Amino acid sequence: FPGASAPFGMVQVSPDTGGQGGYDHAQGSIFGFSQTHLSGVGCPVVGELPLMPTTGAVTSTDPARYRSTYTHADEQASPGYYRVGLGSYGIDAELTATARTGWQRYTFPATAEANVLLNTGKANQGVLDSEVHVVDGHTVEGRVRAGGFCAGHDQHTVYFTAVFDRPFTATGTWRGATRTPGGLDAAGSGATGAWVSFDARTDRDVVVKVGLSYTGVAGARANLAAETGGSFDFDATRAALRATWAGQLASVRVTGGGDDRQVAFATALYHASLHPNLAGDVDGRYQGFDGTAHTAVGYTPYQNFSLWDTYRPQNQLLQLLRPQVARDVALSVLAIGRDGGWLPRWALANSETNIMTGDPVTPFLVDAWSHGLLAGHEQEAYALLRANATSLPPADSPYNGRSGIAFYADRGYLPSGLGVGTDCAHKGGDNDCVHPASSTLEYSAADAALALMADGLGHHADARMFAGRGQWYRNLWDTSTGMFRPRTVDGTWLSPYDPVAADHQFHEGGAYQYQWLVPQDPAGLIGLMGGRAATERRLDDFFAYDKLLADPAGTARTDWITKPYDYYGKATYNPNNEPDLLAPYLYLWAGAPAKTATVVRAAMTLFTTGPDGMTGNDDLGTMSAWYVFASLGLYPTMAGADFLAVSSPQFASATVRVGAFGHRQGGTLTITAPGASDSNRYVRHVSVGGHRLERTWVSWRSLAHGTTISHTLATTPSRWGTAASA
Repeated sequence: FPGASAPFGMVQVSPDTGGQGGYDHAQGSIFGFSQTHLSGVGCPVVGELPLMPTTGAVTSTDPARYRSTYTHADEQASPGYYRVGLGSYGIDAELTATARTGWQRYTFPATAEANVLLNTGKANQGVLDSEVHVVDGHTVEGRVRAGGFCAGHDQHTVYFTAVFDRPFTATGTWRGATRTPGGLDAAGSGATGAWVSFDARTDRDVVVKVGLSYTGVAGARANLAAETGGSFDFDATRAALRATWAGQLASVRVTGGGDDRQVAFATALYHASLHPNLAGDVDGRYQGFDGTAHTAVGYTPYQNFSLWDTYRPQNQLLQLLRPQVARDVALSVLAIGRDGGWLPRWALANSETNIMTGDPVTPFLVDAWSHGLLAGHEQEAYALLRANATSLPPADSPYNGRSGIAFYADRGYLPSGLGVGTDCAHKGGDNDCVHPASSTLEYSAADAALALMADGLGHHADARMFAGRGQWYRNLWDTSTGMFRPRTVDGTWLSPYDPVAADHQFHEGGAYQYQWLVPQDPAGLIGLMGGRAATERRLDDFFAYDKLLADPAGTARTDWITKPYDYYGKATYNPNNEPDLLAPYLYLWAGAPAKTATVVRAAMTLFTTGPDGMTGNDDLGTMSAWYVFASLGLYPTMAGADFLAVSSPQFASATVRVGAFGHRQGGTLTITAPGASDSNRYVRHVSVGGHRLERTWVSWRSLAHGTTISHTLATTPSRWGTAASA
């Protein structure tokens, strides 16, 4: 979405043209500017309360009648600001925001019939019901209850107060196909909304500021008052948000690489700083997963957790740059378990969607624990994680949890052919038993992460149990094919079987993409594959390496990718999706680190300054965070482990402001790579803090207080990092 949002803000006020996230660059008309958006999700979602300025009489309740044409030549966007000309009306629309409020300024043509439509009955996802009230000559308030993200049974309610800088000359409401000129209230399911009108013949500007809350209208009023007071100064609000973004983006500064590369990098850093989002009001009240309001003590509540995606690199980037936000996010996930009785998988606002599979909340929280972000809550977190890893949620709970846990615990894998709703409980969304092969691999990786936490907290018997389960990925290894392969209920291999399509036994990928998803034991995986040389050859095939050397950008676009949502199309790397994001770094364990540099550079060509300048779905900053880490020559291959893989950086230098968090971290990380370029990409030497680094990884602790990582690069591969001990 191109509209305005504060870093991690509750509000993302942005134009809606259609498409998954609300904004499709290929569409030529805008139907409104709604208050909530998510960066790059795979299903239509949120987009509540679109406001649409129009001129002339309001004669219809059909929002399509009020769409306006626009052109990209008459469109402008920068962090904290968006502007567009609405060609159908001759209106100039501008957007900015604070953390919990969205601002819109409309410059109308000279007309006595300038209107603003507040369409409570329409959103990017399904609206279940809504209500709207014109409460005085400047103010409209109400709520929107929406839900059904992807195939989920989720629902949430967002409340708003919209205050205008000048009095209305007329009002009206609608419900269904019925308009009520002069009306003040409308409620119900289906189409509902209100309009307010102004005389713009002499004073052509109208400013409206919208406060949001998930606890009630009173919360929205309090948020609006606290963050804006009585001001309607749009330009001052815009300038303040721009300054906030300037500070956020200054957390990483790069040099070299050319303007387009630097813009792509800054854009990725921007996207990775949009989510998760504030959930609570200015007084700390938030709507819990039990349907009641709570007050957060000692942390700021956040929401919108795409954990299957963000547990990989976005969470770690947040921990590096904004550890206090990362702690608040982790404690917010714990609050879901406390209030709602179970830990989430993909939480939207204050409800669980059950979207995606496996057990992403475990590596997510273990990673937070490993960096000290759960201090004071370690045992509570562990108890919730242990319950999630060993048992099912209660039958009346909305959570799927590890729906295949009984079979996994009994057999060491999830078998193919289980019945969803019979063998495996189902509460909407996705289900592990539909994708048993990938769920087995993800359970095993999560168990290995939980073993680290169990051991660190003194639960040594549990640690041994979970570490053992962390080896259960081996139960799906078919030695006859040298691949992970689904197994049936009776223990036989699924047959016939195509590892590319994999009968969707793996979620959003086939056996080729998932063959690398053993972050907890790459050495063991390499052993199964026949050793380092055999693994290197397999990686070469996976990345089409010989073609990649000759044509990196073309190979990435043709040999790796079919189309954005085709996860089962090829036997090669799919940089459009998360399961194989760590695959380039498996070359490090195979003793061929130079090839990591080649593959990562090729994947970077998919990030550009164009409208298609990101690979796949951003998934709330995940793909963007991959790009940021990869550009720095670092990557966190296993959540919960205290190391980062090392490769060559994209830029000649980078200065990283490591976020301060008590005594645990804070300082300046300087990364240098003189002469870095697409051809000058191979590591010859690396030093950390002045000491030569011979291995292909660095501990997180060694970076936590800042240091200098100095690279000497070359145009041909060297022996660096190729030893077995590296």
